[in-house]
Amino acid sequence: MSDERVDPPLLAGERETLRAYLDYHRATLAMKCQGLSDEDLRRQSMPPSTLSLLALVRHMAEVERAWFRRVINGEDIPLVWSDQNDYQVAYDASASTRSEAFGAWQTEVRHARRIEEQAESLDVTGHQVRWGKDVSLRLVMLHLIHEYARHNGHADFLREGIDGTVGA
Repeated sequence: MSDERVDPPLLAGERETLRAYLDYHRATLAMKCQGLSDEDLRRQSMPPSTLSLLALVRHMAEVERAWFRRVINGEDIPLVWSDQNDYQVAYDASASTRSEAFGAWQTEVRHARRIEEQAESLDVTGHQVRWGKDVSLRLVMLHLIHEYARHNGHADFLREGIDGTVGA
């Protein structure tokens, strides 16, 4: 995955716009981690929180897998970091490395892109077991944009605390 961010188009169809905003937010998270050591990436925000940049990358690997592969594609697979379906495990990045976390995240992003590209329309549905409801690919893409945007706000503060870097 490229760390280069490309601004979403100002005039485009719904699907192209959603895809572009999702990729923009994915690239933003990668950008926030750029140039940092594994130790910096594992640096936690403040006790008792285990939140770190590496934890966010691990969490977003889970989010990508859960929504695209498990919900939309209906794959019966465990989470990336927990075979007990415990989403909180991803936040413990204390023994993780950039290579491990980014490798898992980039793999899940590739799967997500493939699933989205192969879907006939944004109206394709999958079943969200946790909600007991069917959801559309459109909702999944919007949900991931929201999830990335929220966590990229956290990433802003984490990065500033590591080396003072601020900005988009």
